[in-house]
Amino acid sequence: MPKPITLTCLDCAALNRVPADKLASGPKCGVCGTKLIDGKVRALDPKTLGKAQKHDQIPLLVDFWAPWCGPCRQMAPQFQQAALSLSPKARLAKIDTADHPTISQKFGIRGIPLLILFHKGREVARLPGARPKSEIEGFVRQHSPASV
Repeated sequence: MPKPITLTCLDCAALNRVPADKLASGPKCGVCGTKLIDGKVRALDPKTLGKAQKHDQIPLLVDFWAPWCGPCRQMAPQFQQAALSLSPKARLAKIDTADHPTISQKFGIRGIPLLILFHKGREVARLPGARPKSEIEGFVRQHSPASV
C-alpha cells in the first residue's frame, strides 16, 4: 500500500492525507469536499499559504501578484494552462500582494510577478517576471522530484 501524502485544502486550509496512487483521481477535502487536485489555480490567504508551504508533500508553485500589475494579468492565462498541465504532480496557486501586503515583506518580494516553488516545508526556487506556460512548466520540472 502506497504511503499517504499530506495535502492542504487550498479552500479551507484543512490537512488531508491522500494515498499517492489516488492523486490523479481527484481526491476531495475531508472537511469541505473541495477537490484537492483539479488543475485549477487557487487564490490563497497568508494562513493557508503558510500551512500548505509547511505541510504539503507535492510541489506548490505560488504566483505573487497584484490586480494593478499588467504583466501579472498578462501571465494569468499561461499560469492556469501550466496548472492543468502539471496536475496532479504539482499544484499552482496565487496570492494577491495588494490584499496581503505583509506577505511581500515576509518573503522578501521586491517585484511582481514572482513565482516561488515550495516543496516539503521549504522554498525550493524563485522565478521573477511574467513567463509563458512552457517556462513555468520547465521551472517546476527542473526544481522538483523526477516524478513531476
